[in-house]
Amino acid sequence: MSSYRKYKEEVLKNPLVKEEYDAIQPEYDIIQAMINARNDQKMTQKELSIKTGITQADISRIENGTRNPSLTMMKRLAEGLGMQLKLEFISPIAKKSV
Repeated sequence: MSSYRKYKEEVLKNPLVKEEYDAIQPEYDIIQAMINARNDQKMTQKELSIKTGITQADISRIENGTRNPSLTMMKRLAEGLGMQLKLEFISPIAKKSV
């Protein structure tokens, strides 16, 4: 196990840290999905920028979590990746079983 994973496992034992981590997890899931989709296509941020008209700087900010994109912007990014954006509401019970 990597030292980061050990550290994460240890700090998440703290209920306050776990609560905050769980609160921001959906944002990071979206960011990771976007990064994975772009990398799977071997596309650079600049190439995605050209396809979407969204600046490379904004794409970078979205990917590093410092820019909160609108739903319209996320749709443009999905289209630029040749994908559709899907938003789901999942019950906490269903989420735990996934």
